[in-house]
Amino acid sequence: MNDLPCQTPTTLAPVTEPIIRFIDVHKWYGDFHVLKGIDLEVCRGERIVICGPSGSGKSTLIRCINRLEEHQRGKIIVDDTELTANIKNIEKIRTEVGMVFQHFNLFPHRTIIENLTLGPIQVRRVPRREAEETAMHYLDKVHIAEQARKFPGQLSGGQQQRVAIARSLCMKPKIMLFDEPTSALDPEMVKEVLDVMIGLAEEGMTMIVVSHEMGFARSVAHRVLFMDYGVIVEGAPPEEFFSNPQHERTKLFLSQILD
Repeated sequence: MNDLPCQTPTTLAPVTEPIIRFIDVHKWYGDFHVLKGIDLEVCRGERIVICGPSGSGKSTLIRCINRLEEHQRGKIIVDDTELTANIKNIEKIRTEVGMVFQHFNLFPHRTIIENLTLGPIQVRRVPRREAEETAMHYLDKVHIAEQARKFPGQLSGGQQQRVAIARSLCMKPKIMLFDEPTSALDPEMVKEVLDVMIGLAEEGMTMIVVSHEMGFARSVAHRVLFMDYGVIVEGAPPEEFFSNPQHERTKLFLSQILD
């Protein structure tokens, strides 16, 4: 089941054009065919959670959206701009797409506020004072404003991940990608990061989240996609996905990760 049109969130006005489109997308690592003919549309404001076993292509799929991985066949169109080898197109898309990884990737020698202002100042040419005001706004949004002058090493893992989310928001993206953002955290830190992501979802941010946090998927996602062996096996709204999975591979996966 690879042909997945976007499903307009019921809380938003109807959207005629998707903000992200995958059209017959293939990717190889050498002889390994990691993405096999992906067809997917994501509406503006839609929230998608992608799950599946390790090596199924989940992270590769979302990393292709901002050209951190290069697809070899098919088309990826983000906000009406096609991702090709054209550097200007890549740079344009990267300014519109924020990404949060498993590991925080903060600069350890820079303070928290310096980590947040670096991109806006250097990429968007935002004046420093404005960049710092924006940084403090988003640090407050993720409930960590009091840590602005500290260094990353002085913060817990959960706090650092919240900083990473705030850093992406400072670029004022139209789309947020999350690549297993809680997998490197201790269990007690997971909730604080998920709470921030839920807040973003409530504000209407377009989000694609690779995660096995099925409670988050149930409460936040408009659609849950299951990937295996480089294909999207199944996709459905959460209530349908969890209560009535259609594919045997999906059923097996859910039986292994759900209590």
